[in-house]
Amino acid sequence: MVRIQEYPEEGELVVCSVRDVKSFGAFVILEEYEHKEGFIHIAEVATGWVKYIRDYIREGQKVVCRVLRVDESKGHVDLSLKQVNEHQKRDTIHAWKNEQKAEKLFNILCERIGAEEEKCYQDFGYNVIEEFGSLYTAFEECAINQDVLSQEGFSGEWIDTFNQIALENIVPPYVKIKGYLDLRCHVPDGVEAIKKALKVAEDAEEATVKVSYVGAPKYCLNVQAKDYKIAEDEIKKAADRAISAIEKNQGTGQFNREG
Repeated sequence: MVRIQEYPEEGELVVCSVRDVKSFGAFVILEEYEHKEGFIHIAEVATGWVKYIRDYIREGQKVVCRVLRVDESKGHVDLSLKQVNEHQKRDTIHAWKNEQKAEKLFNILCERIGAEEEKCYQDFGYNVIEEFGSLYTAFEECAINQDVLSQEGFSGEWIDTFNQIALENIVPPYVKIKGYLDLRCHVPDGVEAIKKALKVAEDAEEATVKVSYVGAPKYCLNVQAKDYKIAEDEIKKAADRAISAIEKNQGTGQFNREG
């Protein structure tokens, strides 16, 4: 597993393995940081008075903690278990598991191209992590767009294998939204004008836009994108393109997010 050499920052959420539990607190290993350990004082284990610390934490357990203080000169990292809510715990563990999966996929990549894992990290792996923030994000982006590595300036025969592994193993995250177009055109070739307007609506850059027939003059815009902001932007652009196209042919158009 690729571990970070530096110390975590105060306020950061970290995944830990509980190494030793004492009556006054627990010593843990920071999973994402090379040779780093931390300490959870009993006062930071749970809200309120803790009578038996082992009711809350045990050896071998995986926990998510918030970093309270870091003293690099002494190698001390003070942590809090009680300052992490369930939502934060779930998201942090999920991201950590994703990164573990990505590192296994990177190992598969190295095997397929016949290169040592450490050499692959040195040649391009660490640069990929720096560019995308994490290995998993890089695989995720490649599952969505197979040109993204080249667009970010990377080169090499490994890129095709990286993309293939991403497509085989990563299900891209998507959000789906829909809205409704009301298109009318009463000129002799109005039907063709509407068809052309719907076609240009589907010509999106950052999302997948599909038009489905509801019942004349109503049509549904179905948008699939990476997040809601992009989806909302793209559905508005798609509607604007369709309305602009139909108005050029003496028609009218309206867009509504609700049916």
